[in-house]
Amino acid sequence: MSRRSAFSRRRFMQGAAAFGAASMLPAWSWAKLSGAGERLRIGAIGTGGMGSGHVRSLVDRHERDNLLVTHVCDVYRRRLDQNIEVIRAGGAPEGKGTMEYREVLDDKDVDAVLIATPDHWHTKIAIEAMEAGKDVYCEKPLSLTIEQAIQCRNAVKRTGRKLQVGPQGTSDGRFWAAREAIAAGRMGRITWSQAAYCRNSRGGQFNWTIDPDAGPAQDESAAGYVWWDRWLGHEWGLAEKIPWNADHFFRFRKYFAYNGGVATDLLYHRLAPLLLAISGHGGEYPSRVVASGGRYLEKDERDIPDTFFMMVDYPSEHTVVLASVMTNDTGVEDVIRGQFATMTFENQLVLREQQPWAKEFRSANADQAERFVQDVNGQRKDLDHGQAIARLEIPGRRDHMGNFLDAIRDGARLACDVDLGTSTMVAIKMGVEAYRQNKVMTWDAKKEQMVPA
Repeated sequence: MSRRSAFSRRRFMQGAAAFGAASMLPAWSWAKLSGAGERLRIGAIGTGGMGSGHVRSLVDRHERDNLLVTHVCDVYRRRLDQNIEVIRAGGAPEGKGTMEYREVLDDKDVDAVLIATPDHWHTKIAIEAMEAGKDVYCEKPLSLTIEQAIQCRNAVKRTGRKLQVGPQGTSDGRFWAAREAIAAGRMGRITWSQAAYCRNSRGGQFNWTIDPDAGPAQDESAAGYVWWDRWLGHEWGLAEKIPWNADHFFRFRKYFAYNGGVATDLLYHRLAPLLLAISGHGGEYPSRVVASGGRYLEKDERDIPDTFFMMVDYPSEHTVVLASVMTNDTGVEDVIRGQFATMTFENQLVLREQQPWAKEFRSANADQAERFVQDVNGQRKDLDHGQAIARLEIPGRRDHMGNFLDAIRDGARLACDVDLGTSTMVAIKMGVEAYRQNKVMTWDAKKEQMVPA
């Protein structure tokens, strides 16, 4: 088992310098090439709730997907030790655990890494992993800031590595079917869409359990030891250096210093699939974003809102409306509205015609539209305008992690690649800042910068 002290600060800086030079070499020179029949070796960095879930899931699928989780990394000893046992029980007797993520990246036998750290660490590790020749599955959101997202996008282009961002809805066949339908003109021009991610609880959202023995002021081998300075990342400007704060560590989603609250945690899941369907696989950068809401009921230490709404205008002339409320779990269904039809997501993809444009809808959906009924004499009769429906089948697709594995092995198209991940991140972060600054945010496409209106 590696201890975090295995890397002194000087050795860390020497290693970083060496990898800066190594990143100038072609990525393939550092990567172990994985053919379709070769076992993929994966390292997991960040083993909190989501990370531990990913580790268990990867271990469960190791036989059918021919993979092995060989490394786990976390700055909290208890979580690290627990996940070492998981990967050893899953067939990795040489399974390695470390608090120093560079040890995972330095191992040339590791093909890919899973990043499930708090958001402020996502892109630093992702970029260094790709420069070390690894493919990357990065939990959503892609980053903490827009600048980080752009840097990560550019690193993917520079290194040629695969990077999958984690909104699983982008692997849902309904949104791929929606993309085909919209691109085929079945709905006419898209005008606006909506989605929500709402919850309710008695204890307050993100008030996860705090282990009372956790903290930095103890021996590194103790179960409760936390490498607090590394978690903050203040040496690299990732977060401000502050004294140990258990609420920040265990409940980081309550604080803007480490994430964007419900916008980045929840609405990222909703916007990415909508962009895939409406704008295509690369997404689209917004033109303007507004936001509203507040801390209406959950008035503890948090600085994120419990009630949040945002509207995103796009240069292709459609608007996305998103809502995330933590004090009532009744949201709104996913809906995409076009000039000819309204699309809803059920067991099938359902398109309902708009009465003024019934002629155009029935022409565009002649192969699918249900437009006739039988009258009392058994004769076929046209439905009234506004009543016709088209039902489209949903294609089967691999799950999100399976899609990532297929992309590594066989070149399958990623469901949420860095282009879709970045365009989603830009809009979401603009929403966060519109709320925080109480301003309308616009996008300077030439400079790739957010600008207050």
